[in-house]
Amino acid sequence: MPELSPRRRLLVLAICCMSLLIVSLDVTVLNVALPAMQRDLHATTAGLQWTIDAYTLVLAALLMLAGSTADRIGRRQVFMAGLVVFSLGSLLCSLAPNLELLIAARMVQAVGGSMLNPVAMSIITNTFTAPRERARAIGVWGAVVGISMAAGPLLGGLLVESVGWRSIFWLNLPVGLVALLATLRYVPESRAPKARRPDPVGQLLVITLFGSLTYAIIEAPEAGATTSGPFAAVALAALLGLLRYEPRRDEPLIDLRFFRSVPFSGATVVAISAFAALGGFLFLSTLYLQNVRGLDALHAGLWMLPMAVPTFLCAPLSGRLVGTRGPRLPLLIAGIAMTASGVLFAAFDAETSDTTLFLGYVLFGIGFGFVNAPITNTAVSGMPRSQAGVAAAVASTSRQLGQTLGVAVVGAVLAAGVSTSSYRDTFVSAAVPGWWILTGCGLSVLILGAVTTGAWARRTAERTARQLEAPEIRETAPSVSA
Repeated sequence: MPELSPRRRLLVLAICCMSLLIVSLDVTVLNVALPAMQRDLHATTAGLQWTIDAYTLVLAALLMLAGSTADRIGRRQVFMAGLVVFSLGSLLCSLAPNLELLIAARMVQAVGGSMLNPVAMSIITNTFTAPRERARAIGVWGAVVGISMAAGPLLGGLLVESVGWRSIFWLNLPVGLVALLATLRYVPESRAPKARRPDPVGQLLVITLFGSLTYAIIEAPEAGATTSGPFAAVALAALLGLLRYEPRRDEPLIDLRFFRSVPFSGATVVAISAFAALGGFLFLSTLYLQNVRGLDALHAGLWMLPMAVPTFLCAPLSGRLVGTRGPRLPLLIAGIAMTASGVLFAAFDAETSDTTLFLGYVLFGIGFGFVNAPITNTAVSGMPRSQAGVAAAVASTSRQLGQTLGVAVVGAVLAAGVSTSSYRDTFVSAAVPGWWILTGCGLSVLILGAVTTGAWARRTAERTARQLEAPEIRETAPSVSA
């Protein structure tokens, strides 16, 4: 990628953030609309889970393929294709006449979304090459998630109450069009010097693993072990197949050597934990506010602000801390805040009091605001720039997989404990195991933030980077004849 002027770099960052905005808005806006969709489409709790997880599942399964493809054929080209497909999927979602076609349209959206965020992060990584400048750019990137969390519930609530839930998907169309035209004008094309070849077997194993695991979790409360058990076995077989097959390839879909870096492995698990907490938190909060408290979509969106505003304010602060002091402090703050929020709901029934509900939302917003920048920075900063797309895609995959599992597990626990005949009376008690799961996710962020960011962990990252760069150096070095 050619050296760009400071103004041009900021334009590239803004364009990439626009793609993140529409993808993030899609999550927060959709959560507010879930009860309206449930009534209109006569969906069960499992059906609501699938409207979220069909998207995040396909996204997680295709992110690494999109990252390596962008490194190979051109990041701008793949990014623009993603904007077109995502906008088309959004239009199809707004026209879906039933739950099944809505889920299918969400999967089309996800195909486009898989070409956006990891590719955009790769573009940012190759545009902002100085570590401190890159950390600040990633902090801005994280702030966009906060903007979407702040604006999404309000916009979603307003649209659901005034126009209907289908209108929430219209938000993506103008933003997608502007981002597409701006990309064509301002974002230069870039490729990795040597990108990985396609790995269809690895891709099939990833799809099988994520799909069968999610199905087994979501359907377990209704279908039972006789139906979900075989899918869990398939997921385990796919995982074992990945662990055996991928190291044998010269250019695998997932380079397992990445995980020799303790910070990279830690960032992967932190991403899964943090976004599992986010997915479960939004799912439980939305159903509680509207189906138990009886709030309309707009007022439920207003109740989300105590969580969204701290996320918006803390994300850029987290980016600056990562740039000046490293990822440890932001991760520790995130872990403490998310754990405290989970305990407040699980042990003290925070939903039953406005004061504790408000405090629980604020704590979670602070935690989530601090966690995103160190995940991204740690995932890409220690890797060779030529593999930036794949490294960023692994981090993004971890986020989406975490959100998928959060909704699946928490939703399954809720469905197993709630009574349809007395939904409002049993919801709070049925949600307690789910809140304990989210507490565990916060505790995981705290522990890993402390363990994987020290001097020993940094040495493993440096050693891994040298190992990854060594083959490229050997291939590009001139041969010497005797």
